Amino acid sequence: MFLRLRQLCLVAYDLEPVVEDLKAVFDIEVCHRDPAVAKYGLHNALLPMGNSFVEIVAPTKDKTAAGRYLDRRKGDGGYMVILDTDELDRWQKHVDAIGVRVAARLTSEGYRGLQLHPRDTGGTLLEINWSDGGADVNAAYHPAGAGWNTYVRTTVVKAIVGAELQSDRPERLAAKWSEILRKPARQIDAEWRVDVDNASLRFVSARDDRGEGLSGIDLQVTERPRVWDVARGRGLAVTDGSVLIGGVRFNPIEAKR
Repeated sequence: MFLRLRQLCLVAYDLEPVVEDLKAVFDIEVCHRDPAVAKYGLHNALLPMGNSFVEIVAPTKDKTAAGRYLDRRKGDGGYMVILDTDELDRWQKHVDAIGVRVAARLTSEGYRGLQLHPRDTGGTLLEINWSDGGADVNAAYHPAGAGWNTYVRTTVVKAIVGAELQSDRPERLAAKWSEILRKPARQIDAEWRVDVDNASLRFVSARDDRGEGLSGIDLQVTERPRVWDVARGRGLAVTDGSVLIGGVRFNPIEAKR
């Protein structure tokens, strides 16, 4: 039974500036815009980074859940961590057994998902899904649209290798996610980690007053200076080697040659 990081979602007041910054800094392309999210008062864009995805959603009307989240966390930022597996029914039984509620069950052609209740998970919205492509990371993945892999560009970004979640009590949040994901939590220096098959979920002390949430994304890149130069040229903040886009710190880690 595999469990891998497949998609990270950001939420923004204004969609296109975040999309354009991601495209320019990381030389990536939009593979899909899902018209189905309109029923939630949203529009979106998905961009592949290797065989995983960054999605950005933004409200198109007032009084949406995403809009309330933006207000609560004081602006653009991380919104959701999405993992995929080949054994969704086993995860359903597991979360039931530990008392974690399912806030929404998602069903589309070749795709099913469990969106877990944020009051039971903490940190951010957590979703576990199944696609009929199984372990094949290049197979169809419904949220990314048809033919998503024809849009993959790896000149700058090779893969998403981690996600950072901030909290005033990172050790407690890591313990909760460890229980939910059935993976051990381990402390490395000042942070806690829970590893899935292809990435590390890092739990760190909050660096600002925005509360718990998805605060960073770790990327394996070919050339960090290029990322920093393009980001600075677009007026984006580069601090301690991280680029701030859409309220999230993108942390480039140079691939070993």
